[in-house]
Amino acid sequence: MNPRKISILGCGWLGLPLAIDRITKGDTIKGSTTTEGKIEVLKKEGIIPSILTLGKANKEAYQNFTSESDIIIINFPPKRVPNIIELYQQQIQDILPFISETQKILFISSTSVYQNTNGEVSEKLDIAPEKESGKAVAAVEKLLQKQFGNQVTILRLSGLIGDDRLPGRFLANKKDVLNGDAPINVIHRDDCIGLINAIIEKGSWGEIINGCADKHPLRKEYYTLAADKIGLTPPSFIKQDTIAYKIISNTKSKNLLDYTYIHPDPLKLI
Repeated sequence: MNPRKISILGCGWLGLPLAIDRITKGDTIKGSTTTEGKIEVLKKEGIIPSILTLGKANKEAYQNFTSESDIIIINFPPKRVPNIIELYQQQIQDILPFISETQKILFISSTSVYQNTNGEVSEKLDIAPEKESGKAVAAVEKLLQKQFGNQVTILRLSGLIGDDRLPGRFLANKKDVLNGDAPINVIHRDDCIGLINAIIEKGSWGEIINGCADKHPLRKEYYTLAADKIGLTPPSFIKQDTIAYKIISNTKSKNLLDYTYIHPDPLKLI
């Protein structure tokens, strides 16, 4: 395994454990944070830290963060603000001039780019996001593909679970929740990191890849069990004649990357 130099834009819930994992593999990791107090946390883990707020950083900060890295991982979700689509593109555009044609880019995207089809969706679907956050992410995907082509791989992750993200809290105590009979799409953080590692090790660039657990339990089953597990009041669901949903296919991730999911069944995590 050849040591690599990797810059991770966003060392938060996913980025920090990813950075730590890559360091154990011998990589040199630069990691960004927007919080001064987190600098020491990054240093303690062996990460070369940067304070980097997209849209506010100067040229030197961007240059120092990206220079000499083989791979740039963009792990920076859009803020939920009224101008989310325009702002997210502007923020990502800020760092793009400092990425060279020899560097690879991994963009951590979201399956929110997919519309509800009431069936299975794969990477081949012509996306038509229904929510503003999905539209923002789709716009940045297009931006990166247009500028960098096969240098960039897009990893579309489903709902993130694991560690302190306890799904039992998400809908606990809520009444008249919709789409109880819809299948869910989630992925554990361990598998997020596993997929990223597989992309890096196999050099799978110029791809779009979904990340999602193998199984898709019903929303009402999953969130009722999850709330019960931690002693909270389960949500109540409205019975509906029609529901809106999508089932994210992970077939490409398993075939292309030869990847076996660590947590294929979300119900076994409860």
